[in-house]
Amino acid sequence: MNLFIELRKHGKLAAKRNPMYEKNKFGKFWMYFMAVFWAGYLVFFGTSFAFAFNDGATEAYHVLNSGLIFILCLDFLMRFPFQKTPAQEVKPYLLLPVKRNRLIDSLLIRSGLNGFNLIWLFFFVPFAIISITRFYGITGVLTYSIGIWLLMVLNNYWFLLCRTLMNERVWWIILPILAYGSIAAGMFIPDNSPLFDWSVDLGEGFILGHLLTFTGAFAAIVVLWFINRGLMIKLIYNEINKVEDTKVKHVSEYKFLDRYGEIGEYMRLELKMLLRNKVCKTALRTVFLVVISFTCILSFTEAYDGQGMKSFILVYNFVIFGILFLSSLMSYEGNYIDGLMSRKESIYTLLRAKYILYSIAILIPLFLMIPAMATGKLAVLSCIGWAVFVAGCVYFCLFQLAVYNNRTVDLNAKMTNRQNMGTGLQNLISGAAFGVPLLMNFMLTTFFGPTVTAWILIAIGAGFILTSRFWLKNVYHRFMKRRYKNMEGFRDSRQ
Repeated sequence: MNLFIELRKHGKLAAKRNPMYEKNKFGKFWMYFMAVFWAGYLVFFGTSFAFAFNDGATEAYHVLNSGLIFILCLDFLMRFPFQKTPAQEVKPYLLLPVKRNRLIDSLLIRSGLNGFNLIWLFFFVPFAIISITRFYGITGVLTYSIGIWLLMVLNNYWFLLCRTLMNERVWWIILPILAYGSIAAGMFIPDNSPLFDWSVDLGEGFILGHLLTFTGAFAAIVVLWFINRGLMIKLIYNEINKVEDTKVKHVSEYKFLDRYGEIGEYMRLELKMLLRNKVCKTALRTVFLVVISFTCILSFTEAYDGQGMKSFILVYNFVIFGILFLSSLMSYEGNYIDGLMSRKESIYTLLRAKYILYSIAILIPLFLMIPAMATGKLAVLSCIGWAVFVAGCVYFCLFQLAVYNNRTVDLNAKMTNRQNMGTGLQNLISGAAFGVPLLMNFMLTTFFGPTVTAWILIAIGAGFILTSRFWLKNVYHRFMKRRYKNMEGFRDSRQ
């Protein structure tokens, strides 16, 4: 326990002494604000749910307990954008006389005690106070809350296992798909599924404080603990010891880019960065899967037939590619910024190459959304309008970050890297790059209709695309005025 406290103290000191600490304050404030907002939201839903089923034939807690599996599934999905795998700096401690297993244990303890595992209590505790107190008193509320917390810790280690495996090989996504697919089949295929009764019994076991119920939950946590422990030890030491796959079957040179001269060289550099490095490959695969999932659900089901969800998916599928990679513009290049600065106007050429490449890449979500267009869920003109608008106006906004980003993003380290949060400006512009177009789409569609809106978007986007050389030149000149400050930040934030 002393080691855990000491490592936690070191982590806080490292965060405060990091040169980027001042720039992270806005991001931290925003995260705390959103946490308070969602906590209040869950309290409202918990009390509303309790009162809604208070006078029903079935007690409210039985209704909720029958859906515990759905809540755990929702919690699993929510962790993807908000929770990262544990990333304690272990390299310095490996040289000290400390057992490596104890270092890994500290990671898992921090993960189990993560505040995210408590967020659902803002829903369950108000619900339990209203619906359970009159039957089982405060003791029932207390034991029920502890049981729900144990389920969330169990879900945390299950998520950690899946996310760690998926970071290594994207095909491990089959594991949670098979798990939740099997559960769904077991719940909905039989007429009287025993899984609903099991879920009700589990919740009631927590309320009554049955030792067997708590022992089973704790045993499942211990099993996942040891699985995660062995996996993390293996992966962390593979990274530290630079274990690489040297069996190269094919090397892509992208020779078709030779005809474009120096811009072609930087486009080749960008392609190799995206397709060879772990962080970029994982991000690219994740966004592909998300866009394909949204498109398939929209195209072949009626789940997202509402106009609001159609607009959300339409904007999201086009904007997410830019936000994912351009919000960290120049941060990946911070690993080798000194070499780029050694040649005249190489940064300007790099910016042009990036803009051309990502503008061409906007055709990928357009292609992926063909099923939605073929089934009539989305208009072809609207998709083309948003593709042009994003390549023009949205990319113009995101490219302004090239002037101010001065923190290096490690290209390979995943388990041993520092926990990174975007700066306040990155969070602000990234949020605006998605939120403003969504609001703009709603207002234009309301006043002018979808067809006129599409033509307005095409006109605005085409204007920014045709003038891209001028505003890219402006971005380059502003970057050069800050080059010494930016280079200092890039060097200080390298691992």
